[in-house]
Amino acid sequence: MKARLRTVRLDLAEPLRISRSTMTSRDAIWLAVEHDGVTGHGEAVSSVYYGLDTASLERLLGAAGAGLARFRDPESALEALWAGELTGRGTPPAVTAAVEAALLDLVGRLAGRPVHRLLGAVRPPVAATARTIGITSLARAAAQARALTASGFGILKVKAGSPDPEDDVERVRVVRDAAPRARLLLDPNGAWTAARAEALLPRFADLGVEAVEQPLAPGDPEALAALAERSPLPVIADEDAVSLADVRRLAGRVQGVNVKLAKCGGVRAALRIAEVLDGSGTALMLGCLTASSLGLAPAVHLADRARWADLDGHLLLARDPWSGIGGGDGFVRASDRPGLGVEEVAADEDVA
Repeated sequence: MKARLRTVRLDLAEPLRISRSTMTSRDAIWLAVEHDGVTGHGEAVSSVYYGLDTASLERLLGAAGAGLARFRDPESALEALWAGELTGRGTPPAVTAAVEAALLDLVGRLAGRPVHRLLGAVRPPVAATARTIGITSLARAAAQARALTASGFGILKVKAGSPDPEDDVERVRVVRDAAPRARLLLDPNGAWTAARAEALLPRFADLGVEAVEQPLAPGDPEALAALAERSPLPVIADEDAVSLADVRRLAGRVQGVNVKLAKCGGVRAALRIAEVLDGSGTALMLGCLTASSLGLAPAVHLADRARWADLDGHLLLARDPWSGIGGGDGFVRASDRPGLGVEEVAADEDVA
């Protein structure tokens, strides 16, 4: 097998402000793996929060790609990857996830089968996805809520964590007024203390918020679990639920866990987390980083297994260089095309 890399800049349609940063763009590194004239693709994206800079991703994906040359086929490479024999100890989960995605795409394309069928599903998964509204002006938040619900979005995720918490309350209030039938999720990205969370969560419950994601600063899962026990809203762990061990610690103690493939290490790791959560009383949320349809596609093939899908990262881009999972009408869909079911879009083509 042969591998090659390509790095591209993904610009957002507009800046996305959350409690800890404002993002306008990020780099995507595409891994292409070829075998018997067929090519599979995977994507990793840079992230300051996860310590993933472009140069490191290029180096690590390049090393993994070079290592693929010793395998006779993508199936044996996948087995080695899952056994920890392809990438070195300490390899970031995002790198493992991108290599796994390229190999799954290649296996599916060679077999003429979509990834969800490789994973045991019969029908292509379809899921309503949340759409993110960042920390922005009240007028802009209301306008976005109206436009998104008119396009078909039934779930809106409102970012929180402003210096003045009243700004967050008012933002949710105007979104609720603009989209009275929408399901609302709230995400402070770990910006609150326990005292602030306890004071604010009843007010957000009164506004009809369905669940809150990582209200407390990560690093104290016991505090998050204690808050979840007395919260009027379901609490979904995100930054405090990175590894399988993290999830085992929180299963049954919070109401949800946000699983991002770039955070946990890919599809197989996500399925192992889903097994741990099954029957625990903690529901699965599938989340994402801002990425292209190529980066989102592996999670879409799992989307029917989650209570909440937050798979809108490709919809935040000024231009998505890949197509195949939809989302513009509020629903992401895996296709029955072989592999991940996505295709690169030429620069002068419209993206579907």
